[in-house]
Amino acid sequence: MTNETQRKTRRQMLEEHVVARPGDAFARYGLALEYMNSGETAAAGAEFRKLLETNPEYVPGYQMYGQLLVRDSRPDEAKQILRVGLSVAARKGDSHASSEMESLLAELG
Repeated sequence: MTNETQRKTRRQMLEEHVVARPGDAFARYGLALEYMNSGETAAAGAEFRKLLETNPEYVPGYQMYGQLLVRDSRPDEAKQILRVGLSVAARKGDSHASSEMESLLAELG
């Protein structure tokens, strides 16, 4: 491992990976979470949208994007994303994610 590699942050490595492999759902999801956790709502939202456009079956993307939209006071958009996510989760048999998204939807009313 070179000194340059050691100095890179997780975010920098994810950004580079996403540029090199834009279809890698796990890397794009990780990058979206990095943005979300650092308070960069617009960047996180853009990554979640790209993730779901290129990987529409990636259930965790719907769940976390819904949470981001709730935090950003965009409940109507959150409901829309969560409903789509519930449909995808049901098709994939992901009951845990379904439960989480149903709870969040219930909180939104």
